[in-house]
Amino acid sequence: MERAIVEPVYKEIFPFWNEIAEADRDYICQNSVSVTYEKGAGVHDGNECSGVIFVCSGSLRLSMLSDEGKDITLYRLHKGDMCMLSASCVLKSITFDVFINAEEDSQCYVISGPAYAAVSERNPPIKIFSLEAAVSRFSDVMWVMQQILFMSMDKRLAIFLTDESARTGSDTIVLTHEQIARYMGSAREVVSRMLKYFANEGIVEVSRKGIHILDKKRLRKLAL
Repeated sequence: MERAIVEPVYKEIFPFWNEIAEADRDYICQNSVSVTYEKGAGVHDGNECSGVIFVCSGSLRLSMLSDEGKDITLYRLHKGDMCMLSASCVLKSITFDVFINAEEDSQCYVISGPAYAAVSERNPPIKIFSLEAAVSRFSDVMWVMQQILFMSMDKRLAIFLTDESARTGSDTIVLTHEQIARYMGSAREVVSRMLKYFANEGIVEVSRKGIHILDKKRLRKLAL
């Protein structure tokens, strides 16, 4: 890509940008591409080094797949987020497979994994940044595992609805029961049953338009 197009973005997200050589900045820009993923498209299947992904618009979902074929959402990436776990050639200590799909039409900048790895080897600040970025995401993954293993379903759903409302700035969650179940690593029937309970308690209203939060105070209390 032309450096003038992508450099303003990289200056914003990479704290090391002004510390590395001009030639390395050029090399990263030259080995960057702009990619548009349609909703539902596979972005990364865990088997290759897809590169470092920066989300300009849209939403990507990272998941793991069990031997039985059940997938668990690890976290989602939205505008302004970056993914290092798709660049296995950069972080060789990551030995588990993650899968990335586009949750909606998404436009991303992708830096070639081998190119980023080559520059990283010459610049310790890049390697440190990459490790810190990966570690910060492991905190998200551990939070997901903690919820699945140790929290009741009503608390997990309350946390999800509260977080989603805060993220979107809306009291209406425009997601299907199937989507919520996938994000939570649960079954659609379980989510539907719990939403029905919340509705009977006057906490939410469920309709074809989505899930409208009626009582934020009670929902937050359940999430604690």
